Amino acid sequence: MKNLKRWEDIKTDGINRLPARTHFFSYPNREAAVVNEPELSRHYQKLNGTWQFLFLEAPEYSPEGFFLDEFDASAWDEIAVPGNWQLQGYGKMHYSDLWYNFPIIPPRVPTENPTGIYRREFEVPTNLNGEQLILRFNGVDSAYEVYVNGEFAGYSKGARIQAEFDITDLCRAGSNSLTVRVFQWSDGTYLEDQDMWWLSGIFRDVELYTRPTAGIYDFSVNTELDGDNEDAVLSVSVKLTEHSGQTITYELIESTGERVFIEEKKGAEAFSRLVEAPLKWSAEIPNLYHLYMTVRDSAGEPIEVIRQQVGFRSIVVSGETFLVNGVAIKLKGVNRHDYNPKTGRVVEKEEIERDIITMKRHNINAIRTAHYPNSYYLYDLCDEYGMYVIDETDLECHGFELTGKYDWISDDPEWELAHVSRMERMIARDKNHPCIIMWSLGNESSFGHNFRAMAKLAKEMDPTRLVHYEGDREAEVTDVYSTMYTWLERNDDRLTMDKIIENSKKPHILCEYAHAMGNGPGNLKEYQDLFYKHDKLQGGFIWEWFDHGIETVADDGTVYYRYGGDFGDDPTNGNFCIDGLIMPDGTPSPSLLEYKKVIEPVQTECVDIEKGLFRLINRYDFIALNYLELTCSLFEDDRLLDSFTVELPELGGRVTAEIQLPLMREFEKINGAKYYLAFSYKLKSDTPWAPKGHELANASFELPGKNKLPKVHAGGGSGLQVNREGAFVTVSGGGFSVTFDRVKGTLKEVVRNGKVQLERGPQFQFWRAPIDNDMYLLNDYRTKYFMHLGHEIVEEVQYGLKDDVFEWQTDALFGTTNSSWHYKLQYFYRIHADGDIEFRINGIASGMKENAPAMIPRLGVKMALNNDFAFAQWRGRGPGESYVDSKEANHFGVYRKTVDELFTNYVKPQENGNRSDCDWVSLTDQNKNGVIFTTNKKFDFSASRYEISDLEHAKHTIDLKPRDYVVLNLDYKQNGLGSNSCGQNQLKKYQCGFEDFTLAFRMTLFNEEEITAVELGRLG
Repeated sequence: MKNLKRWEDIKTDGINRLPARTHFFSYPNREAAVVNEPELSRHYQKLNGTWQFLFLEAPEYSPEGFFLDEFDASAWDEIAVPGNWQLQGYGKMHYSDLWYNFPIIPPRVPTENPTGIYRREFEVPTNLNGEQLILRFNGVDSAYEVYVNGEFAGYSKGARIQAEFDITDLCRAGSNSLTVRVFQWSDGTYLEDQDMWWLSGIFRDVELYTRPTAGIYDFSVNTELDGDNEDAVLSVSVKLTEHSGQTITYELIESTGERVFIEEKKGAEAFSRLVEAPLKWSAEIPNLYHLYMTVRDSAGEPIEVIRQQVGFRSIVVSGETFLVNGVAIKLKGVNRHDYNPKTGRVVEKEEIERDIITMKRHNINAIRTAHYPNSYYLYDLCDEYGMYVIDETDLECHGFELTGKYDWISDDPEWELAHVSRMERMIARDKNHPCIIMWSLGNESSFGHNFRAMAKLAKEMDPTRLVHYEGDREAEVTDVYSTMYTWLERNDDRLTMDKIIENSKKPHILCEYAHAMGNGPGNLKEYQDLFYKHDKLQGGFIWEWFDHGIETVADDGTVYYRYGGDFGDDPTNGNFCIDGLIMPDGTPSPSLLEYKKVIEPVQTECVDIEKGLFRLINRYDFIALNYLELTCSLFEDDRLLDSFTVELPELGGRVTAEIQLPLMREFEKINGAKYYLAFSYKLKSDTPWAPKGHELANASFELPGKNKLPKVHAGGGSGLQVNREGAFVTVSGGGFSVTFDRVKGTLKEVVRNGKVQLERGPQFQFWRAPIDNDMYLLNDYRTKYFMHLGHEIVEEVQYGLKDDVFEWQTDALFGTTNSSWHYKLQYFYRIHADGDIEFRINGIASGMKENAPAMIPRLGVKMALNNDFAFAQWRGRGPGESYVDSKEANHFGVYRKTVDELFTNYVKPQENGNRSDCDWVSLTDQNKNGVIFTTNKKFDFSASRYEISDLEHAKHTIDLKPRDYVVLNLDYKQNGLGSNSCGQNQLKKYQCGFEDFTLAFRMTLFNEEEITAVELGRLG
């Protein structure tokens, strides 16, 4: 190609960039190395802070001599470094999952190429003692030039990996100028098409420090365990920039401070040492040693001291499994971006640490750095806290998929350097971290020559770890067979998990599965059960950790989060970036709680509940169960009857055993009450990531109880009176009245003691506010089936008094616009003299059934209650929201929440707040007046301030305006959640089909000072 610009030249990967090496700090003495703070290393300073900034439409608009010492930049703006310039008022915010934002003409990029020029001053000490002065950039998107004191210092690309420049000869004692010109688009952008916001600029730390030229330039630490995984050989290889008779003393220290050995070697002589029975590193028990390497000159004077964390662990492939320390571990992982809702990809160490602590508290043991090397802080923290890491190269070429030539550059040898360089730099930086068990070649970039070259390089640089890449569909060069979003069941011949089990000869992981977008995912338990069942299935990684919403403050101070399309960005994948286990503000989503439960370290199975016999399965790979304390609690509905602790056996990793609970005290069972035995497994002592008493696993079991007694309806004194006035029929009794609409066939309102309690009675519905996992159903739902446009046709209304009970029946048909399929409905009401209302709705699937959709959202009724009924209580699963395929985290019991607390505030409003498997629910006001809905069968309910249409049409939470009544939904069945925004749809057993149904319950108006909801709920 002619006239290629520097930032389009695939043959120029960097200029004057120092050879890639591991990330470490050189300290002047051992005391500083023990403290291990960068500020104590050699002349270290962060150049973060406020820089002068000039934003341009293209590099060619740069002012002449912008990099010169004497250039006057006083009129420039100011910008924060690190930072993404789009989040500081420059350029355009843009989110896309797939597309490049310019024509695909590699390596060309648009002439209009937003460019930021950064400038600042920095100080150099008077005397550097002849040391090398190094400038390190940890992350700059996408390519950049560096100038020091008016001189060109270097050029680099590869946005998310460090680059170092030797600026010794360009600097002077005292004040110096640093200018960095950053290009938004470069040939490197073709390799950086990850699913995330397109954000530019200097977004990670800029560091300045010195190193002694006679010191260690680079080193590699390896631990090789013997065949029994008992003893280990610790080996270290070093690179020196000069050889002048140096010696290196290697000293290994346990975490307790006890020295394991100390040994001196000459210069770059290879070091290896047998370490007998070292404590092993794993994500469960992250034992770390500290290796101090002291370099001395020929006279024995210290030159530098380097401290490196060492974890003794092995990872090998054995048959169809890979083993960590001899065990075919299970990865319970999550994909993680560097992300902050205010600052984009700028994250502080404290934020990363908070992420890891939250993960550990929710039983997550693995991170895939999707889809680039994360900030270097992450790896130190994963070593320390214990987290398996798949370290992924900064490489994704997803936009090529739509061209029909997915491997356009992946299989083009001309692009080999661009691919291989990214792999080399990642491995070089991160190679000494025990947390890393696999190197990933990248993501969604097809396959070909350049991936073979990357895999070859990885094995040459580091044969001790496995190679991963999902795009290698035949696992030609990878050690594990990796797939993403592989379904459990489907109706076509595409890949499913059973085919992997049958045909794969390599260990398998799901590098992405269960898309945590909005309300979902479902089916987590089914995947985990499969992982446990088959050794070769070694787990997977949820997509993903964070909702990537952009924090926004409305005029009234309300905080909400924007997503793709909110900034005029086109094309965009909209809210596809809102797909995490935690919300933008760090709040755990219900899906994180579900995942925590599904991957919990102890599974409890009931053998014989009457005898107190239970089976415990230790799902840890290494830890014995006596690490935890078990508390058992016995509940009678909402009342705690007994609680006791149980000493857990010293049950090793992956071992199953039965335990016998002590006999519980005798107690008289109450008719209609439910009895639950709850297990809670908590930390026995403090850990670095959670305090003593933090719960990691739980279970609950229902004990046999006594049947409900039928409710005896009190007489109404003077009995019921029926008054017909026009289209309305009102039934009155002692202190209450119920009004029906003869035209619509519906219950219009219920009044008690002069106050409207029910503002709209039960009406059939099968629509729900779409969830993100419904996205591939919605076009048909809305334009083929018109599911959101229901119409009810009343055929007949009958009513009358019989034995002082008022009976009402409505026969109706319910269908949607232009539908040939419909429901035949029968509504039945029986109103007793004491005000009790018995309700039943029968639905018969009718019409041209073959034209109905395979799944419908729900089968149930909705009604409107007085707005004062703000307090909910129920018996069923709780306390959180639950759905048929996502309810493991919620146990049976009696729970209380306000209506507002029942609501889950998803970034993009959608169906939420459902509580499943209930047999009663009550709503009351502050005066304890309310209504309870009871049944002898299970139903789901949700109560909210919003109608379905409110949730359906709102783009953001700020769009929601509360109604002046409470919307109550009672469902016979609701469709599962699935994961079909990206992945498995609802499994057949969790689908709500076009089927016959019956839903029945009793409505009782009551006051809790006279009788409690719990007591009413016990009556049949």
